[in-house]
Amino acid sequence: MRHLVAGKKLNRNTAHRISLLRNMTVSLIQHEQIITTLPKAVFVRPFAEQIITIGKDYLKSDCEHRKLYLRRLMISRLGSKSHDAVDKILSVLADRYKDRSGGYTRIIKYKYRSDSTQTAVVELVERNVDVKGKKFSEQK
Repeated sequence: MRHLVAGKKLNRNTAHRISLLRNMTVSLIQHEQIITTLPKAVFVRPFAEQIITIGKDYLKSDCEHRKLYLRRLMISRLGSKSHDAVDKILSVLADRYKDRSGGYTRIIKYKYRSDSTQTAVVELVERNVDVKGKKFSEQK
């Protein structure tokens, strides 16, 4: 029985699944739009929204210790090589979504691949179209 076991496995072991989740979230944050399979899109959406919410909490916080904690929390959840993504969340995305209380991403069903798998577009709501294909350091 699978009592209290939530979430999809996506036919991957734990380390690969966590790595996939982190990489897709960082790509979504950097490019503001990614194309992937529908199950992966549904899998990455809540994690990306939690990360953006942490960024919003960073903006609201007055305490420097709390800000440091939230920044380190995002880095630990996204991986150690995600400093550009964290900087973009704190400087651009948190400010963009400060009046929105959730629902920062949308999933649009796209088309079927040659192996009959449904693909989907995962994008940030109110996204900047010009950042597609560029990293945050190149966007400035």
